[in-house]
Amino acid sequence: MLTDHQDWHHGQLRLPSDPGAWYQLAAGGGWQAVVADTTHPIAHDIVSARTEGGHAGQTAAWCALPFAVPVLCALATGPGVTALQTAIKAASAEGLPLHRTVVALTSPGEGRLPPPVKAAATMLQSQVATVITVPFDPLIRTHGLAQPTKLGRRTGEAAAALMHAVLESAHHKWGAPLPPAPRPAALPAAGLPY
Repeated sequence: MLTDHQDWHHGQLRLPSDPGAWYQLAAGGGWQAVVADTTHPIAHDIVSARTEGGHAGQTAAWCALPFAVPVLCALATGPGVTALQTAIKAASAEGLPLHRTVVALTSPGEGRLPPPVKAAATMLQSQVATVITVPFDPLIRTHGLAQPTKLGRRTGEAAAALMHAVLESAHHKWGAPLPPAPRPAALPAAGLPY
């Protein structure tokens, strides 16, 4: 995984939006796994692609990459899970691979999950591969991943569970060990999206 280790208050890096560019990066570098963190609104993307017609949305393009395991993230709040449920419904209607999708519910603060969030997580379990709850970690809130060795024990356990869930989803779909991904042809220099 490439990370810039910047604090949250720094602006986002300008990264390619085309999912194929990330696949090219992985193939060119010979990496076995690439974690791409995107911020596009999934439900909006799916609905826009359907209403504009003639093209698949960015979400569908990410899901179509070889050996891709989607991870949907949402705040573990009432509005957060409502938005997540809307995205799940849109993805289901579009035929996207929810059976291999992992959901990460991130706690915005200390304490237990509210009952509506617990109920939503339980209901989502039958629609996606796995639902993982990521606990609140004040260090991430203030410094991002600039100090990964100082993260809380529960945060590390959640990260390990998330990694295991993604790998298990991939193995369930494509077998274990995973076969080598096809290596795409190099993009022409003029075709680079960034």
